[in-house]
Amino acid sequence: MVSIHTRQLLSGLVLPVMVFLAVGTVLAGQIWPGRAIQIRMAAAQKAGAIYQVLLFPQRQFHEWQITLQGVGDLLAANAQLRQENQKLAYWHGEAQTLRQENARLKAVLHWGAEDTRDYVSGWVVRDESGPYLRAVLLQVGEHRVQQGSLAVDSFGLVGRVSEVGPHVVRVLLIEDAASRIPVTLQSSGGDAMMIGDNTPYPRLMYYNQSLMPEEGEHIVTRGQTGLTGGVAVGRVHYLAPGQPVVIPDAALGKLELVRIFDGGFTLEAPPSAGRVREKPPLLPDHRDGEAPSNWQNLRRFLPFSSLRNG
Repeated sequence: MVSIHTRQLLSGLVLPVMVFLAVGTVLAGQIWPGRAIQIRMAAAQKAGAIYQVLLFPQRQFHEWQITLQGVGDLLAANAQLRQENQKLAYWHGEAQTLRQENARLKAVLHWGAEDTRDYVSGWVVRDESGPYLRAVLLQVGEHRVQQGSLAVDSFGLVGRVSEVGPHVVRVLLIEDAASRIPVTLQSSGGDAMMIGDNTPYPRLMYYNQSLMPEEGEHIVTRGQTGLTGGVAVGRVHYLAPGQPVVIPDAALGKLELVRIFDGGFTLEAPPSAGRVREKPPLLPDHRDGEAPSNWQNLRRFLPFSSLRNG
């Protein structure tokens, strides 16, 4: 039996030891970021499979519930489907006519399809959305994916790859506070920067004041060096005067299959008239051609370091 004084002494040491281990882990992650990412991604990969197994009963019960709820509406749904089938038959004929006309116009203009980019498809194995993070884990197998690649679903832009592991990658969603995507306003013709703020509607900033975003206009990614342009993003909506946000086209709340376009993407907004330039980083990670040293990583993290504006 452990004495009362010994138990009190051990209980008093638990908090300092845990704080010391937490600080040591954070420091080790800042000093050796590459190794920390590998360990974190390996742990996330293992936890993803367990997470899927634990969620199986919940998903199965949800499917049964939806099935039971739909039994009572079969008659009404059947009548509605018949009406929609008639409408679809009409529009199918119109689509066939337009398709033939489009083929004739392409032949006249010698139009050719654009080269398709290589992409990797992956299933979402874990949703990491929370108060301070909007991200998902994708199972991509043995495929090689570059950090910074764009990720889309069947509707539009989802985000970009932030971390790469052996078999899984983490995709930072466009609504995360660390997301920065240059976009083009299709109706007004201006450029802007779409910035996430951990809400379902990313903000539009750094746009030309003479080309204000229009309510409801569609926006796409801006084509520039290393970034594929024309990818559907969403539509503009004003929460308040002077506060435009983006309603994403992608179904960020129920992602299942996501495609990652291969390639190195740089998501930096070039300076132009009417756009406010962001401040440079307080402390550069490394000089040109040199990898960051352990001392630079530690100096960037410590609060008492001597920082200077770049």
